[in-house]
This record gives sequence, structure tokens and C-alpha cells, in this order.
Amino acid sequence: MLIKYGQTNKAKRRLCLITNAVSRIKDPFEGTKEDQVNTIATQMTAQGIKMDCVIVRMKQDRETNRSIMEENDFLMSVFSNKSSSKVVYVESPTSLLGALRTRNISPVTIYRGDLEISAQLKIKVWVYKKTSEEKFPTLKKYSERTPSTDKFGAHDIKVEYENKIIEDPNKVVPPEQRIKGFQYGPQVVPISSAELEAVKFKPEKSVKILGFTDSSNIMRHYYLKDVNIFIAEPGNKNAILALSALARAMKEMNKVAIVRCVWRQGQGNVVVGVLTPNVSDKDNTPDSFYFNILPFAEDVRDFQFPSFSNLPSSMQPNEKQQDAADKLVQMLDLAPPGKQEVLPPDFTPNPVLERYYRYLNLKSKHPDAAVPPLDETLRKITEPDVELLSQNKSIIEELRRSFELKDNPKLKKSARRIKERSSGSDEEREVFNKDADVKAIDSMKFSAKTEVEKVGDVNPVKDFEEMLSRRDNPKWISKAIQDMKNRIFDLVENSCDGDTFHKALQCLVALRKGCILEQEPKQFNDFLCHLSKFCQEKDLRSFCLYLTSHEITLITKAEAPDSEISEHEARSFMVKPELDSQNMKSEAKAEDDIMSIYLGGK
Repeated sequence: MLIKYGQTNKAKRRLCLITNAVSRIKDPFEGTKEDQVNTIATQMTAQGIKMDCVIVRMKQDRETNRSIMEENDFLMSVFSNKSSSKVVYVESPTSLLGALRTRNISPVTIYRGDLEISAQLKIKVWVYKKTSEEKFPTLKKYSERTPSTDKFGAHDIKVEYENKIIEDPNKVVPPEQRIKGFQYGPQVVPISSAELEAVKFKPEKSVKILGFTDSSNIMRHYYLKDVNIFIAEPGNKNAILALSALARAMKEMNKVAIVRCVWRQGQGNVVVGVLTPNVSDKDNTPDSFYFNILPFAEDVRDFQFPSFSNLPSSMQPNEKQQDAADKLVQMLDLAPPGKQEVLPPDFTPNPVLERYYRYLNLKSKHPDAAVPPLDETLRKITEPDVELLSQNKSIIEELRRSFELKDNPKLKKSARRIKERSSGSDEEREVFNKDADVKAIDSMKFSAKTEVEKVGDVNPVKDFEEMLSRRDNPKWISKAIQDMKNRIFDLVENSCDGDTFHKALQCLVALRKGCILEQEPKQFNDFLCHLSKFCQEKDLRSFCLYLTSHEITLITKAEAPDSEISEHEARSFMVKPELDSQNMKSEAKAEDDIMSIYLGGK
């Protein structure tokens, strides 16, 4: 049928075979089963017919005759190698849904040219998209004013814009009298189209290797956008050998390449990315590279989160809690040993697109059809497996018991205040009792008004810790550290016979702990050195000795990875004040000796 149909119509000839492949195949009248498969595969290739074979193997299918399954699998592998066919094994309805692809996207190169290593060494490559996000289809505006009798009438809507002056709304400004402007601070800077074109960056089309680095230096969270694949120019043996040699050398040395890419002439931007070697383990598949775009400085978002390893032991999970979390992860393992992976990306359709196209198909046949409920197959993609959760209730309950949850008294208190401040009308009571989430949000808003905004005199340590815990703006961390520095200086400088040394020590301990948690060791180390120098100049060496007696020293690299201070340097810093004190005593004794000699001689 496909051969006959394809002679008169230009269409893609494609077959899709769905089977469990557990039944015995009839023996042919002539030759062997393998000869028969080879004959069919050869004819399909000659006619340009492609076939997708989806073999569904459920749990009950694996209990049948294994020798028959192995024979059928062998015949399908022979068929796949001899023709343009693809064999896929699935174990669930979800994977079956993803394997049945009704739309195949033909690969299109985004770059054909040289991979330039140096001016004398260039490799011919083709670049394709390996993964690219499938966007939700754009819905066009539709007009119902077209007469229903006109079957071929266009229902398009045309939108036209007019630019007018605020002072004279009736006057239309033509395009030649308009210019673009960019907000720059409080003013708008006008830039003409000619100036905008002149300032654009216009690099030449090229792909150049800038250098190599260890793969450990490229973090996973640096990857941006889609993934491309670099292959050698098909049919170019020298390019295939050169690219393969480069990929295998990089794989052996655990290196990646940093590449500068301009995919086409006239492209307005330059892309810098990383090439990761993809060494093939199949004889008929050449080696290649995967390409990921790397961010520039403007693309990186820096979040000031403390490291878990630097948290005190009271804020880290104990063995029981860790064991409960480990069991939960093992229970929800999507790739358990001996079983097919659940929700593999290659066979898991996008539930949003799948649901939309199903309804589109239904509505094209029945315009008044209602939106059907979510299909169970799609539900398994978007929600956890209900059966799995019910079978492992004990593990979930153990995790819940291991992590005790307590009510936040601050939220309760602030919510109660809001209720008291509200009037007694039924409408307002209905608003406050409408939803628990609304109460929480309102209470958070109310409590935000009373947040600590500076380190005070009464309880500076508590104020400092509360400012560090604020995450609504990164500025609170730097402000808390600076305020605490100023508070410590005031306590040390204004002390009378060391009466405020103990409070200054508490503040300094809190500052040291906060700088470790927030990964700011340099700020504390610089401050402690400055404080020590300040005490030497102001004759407050007794405070330095007080700190040394309590073993307050610099933050080392073992405590914070960003620190540049070693253990030896930290110990040396503790010894220094003692030496300074001994020198001071020696100088005082020398002065007394000189005075006694002077008085005796007189």
C-alpha cells in the first residue's frame, strides 16, 4: 500500500510496528527467517520506507518463553541494521506514549565551517542542535466577523499602531520623525537607528578554540540554553580522524575546550561555550563533541547562601535523620537496579503539549466539546506514583517523625495582633478567616515592618543574628557586619578598666561565627588585624591579651574555603599580642631602672 500510494503522492512513507515480540514467528517456505528479514529490509530501503518498532515488554511478558523473545529480538536488530528503522523497548504506558512520535523534526545545521585551533590547523565541522525546547504553539487572533457563508474567508485580525504627541493627541507622528530613546538614570538618551547600527558588534563567522581546561572547572550550573553537537564533515576522512583524535585526547586527559562561536555572518552577538568530548563506543558512529553555552559576568546570579558544611552541629542532621532521608531517596529511585528507568527524557512527552494537542484534535472534530479530565498516563508524569507511596508509608512516616515541625510563635503572635486591630464587621472577619495562607502572608508583612535594621546597644548579638537571617535584600548581610564592627570599636574604645571587654568579646565571637556562615572570612580577618593595630596605638593591649586568653584568632582555610589564612598563621597571630605585652613590660622595667639610677646618682 505504501509503495503504491507513494508513486502518486509526495509523502513520507513510514511504518510503525507496536508489539510485545513474545510469539513465535512462522518459518518461511524458502530460506531462513533471517533471509526473509534481509529481503524485506532491502526492499524497504530501496523504496525509501522507514519503520519505527516499539517493543512493549510488561512484567508479565518477561515470564514467557525466553528463547522466543531472544530470537525475535535478534531478528529485529538485524532488521534495524539493514534498513532505516529504529527499535525501542518500553515497559510502561508513559514510555509507550513518548515512543510514538507523530512528528519527526529533520536535523538542520546551524553552522558549517572550520573549527579553528590555530591559523594553520582547522577541522571541517557541522553543528546541529542536540536538544531544543519545544515551545507552546502561538495562537493567532481570530475574528468572528467573517460571514459564515464564506468558507474560505480569512478570520485574521490586523493591528495598526499610531504614535501621537501628548500635547496634541490629534497629530500623528510619522516614522521619519521618531527616534528611539534609552533610559539612562533619570534621563532618556536618544539614539538614532544609524547610531544603533554603528555601535553593534559585527564579528566574522567563525568557531575558534580559545584554550583547554579541566572538566572540573566547568560547573553544571554554568550551562545555558540548548545543547549543540559538533560532528566532523560527513565524508571527510581527514576531518573525522582529526576530530576523533582531539576528542579522545581530551577524554583521556579529562579536559574540555573553551570555544568562541559566531554561527553566521552578521550575527549581532558572540557566544562562548564549552566543548565536551563524546567518544563513541559503536563502530559505525564517529566521535563528536557536545557544546554548551557558558555565561558572561552579566548572566551570573550571585546568591549569598552559607555552606552547609560550615553550619554548627546542632543545625546539621544526625545519623537517624540522615538514614531516614537516604531511605526516602532510595524508595523514589527512578532507575532501580534490574529495571528500566522511569520517565526517561527520550520517551517522556511534555504533558502540557500533549494535553493541548489532544484537545485541539477533539475540538477540530467537535467544536462544542468540553475540556476532558487529565488522562491517567499524563497524570503519572506530573504526579508521584500513588501505588509506590502507599507501599512505602512506613518510610515516609519515619522521615516525618525524624524532622519535628514546630509552629512559629512570631507568625502566630503577629496574626493575632492583626485580628485585634481589625474592626468587628462580618466582612472583615470573613477576610481574615478565609484562608490560612492569607493569614500567614499578612502576618509576614506585619512582622517585616518590625524587622531589626541596625545593631543596637542593648542586645547587639541578637540584633546581628536577626539581620543576618534576613533574605529580602543582600545588603542586610554587609550592613550587619559593618554595624557589628562599629559596635565592637565603640565598646573597646569607651571601656573603663576593661568593664566592656566581656561584651565586646561576645560581639566579636558572634561576628566571627557570622562571617564563617556567610562565607566572608576576609572581612573578619581584616577587621581583627585592624582592631589589634588600633589597640596597640591606643594603649589598649590588655584587650588583645583578653582575646588571646579566650583563643580568638583569624578564620582559617579549614573553617572557610575562601580564607587565605593557614593554621600556622592563625596560631602566630595569637602569639603576637603576648610578645607585644612582654616587650611592653620589658620597656617599662628598663624605664624604672633608668629612673632609679638617675635618682641614686642625684
